[in-house]
Amino acid sequence: MGSTLVDMLHTRLELAAIEVEEESQRMLGFLLFGLLALVLFGVAFILLAFLVIVIFWDTHRVAAVAGMAALFGVAGAIIAMKVKSGFANKPRLLANTIEEMRKDIAYARMARDVDE
Repeated sequence: MGSTLVDMLHTRLELAAIEVEEESQRMLGFLLFGLLALVLFGVAFILLAFLVIVIFWDTHRVAAVAGMAALFGVAGAIIAMKVKSGFANKPRLLANTIEEMRKDIAYARMARDVDE
């Protein structure tokens, strides 16, 4: 029985290691794509803002600058909400390992009760 428990523990630790590796890769992907998106959107928004300001330079330059500032603020808020939502919806770390360990404990208790 002891060797079976050791084997189960070994399997669960391997599963935990795999889950940690997957989570770290997922987080790195989120980080890299998030940074890339921020840079690209930042450049696009800055160029758009300059375009609008240049177009309205002679007539409504203050309104054009204020409008671009509002647009940047709204875009930043939307991106922040998306990032927060992404973190809220991610799977729990080691959830599969914990569930399998609960099953192992239940199995070990059942086997102990049968032996008694």
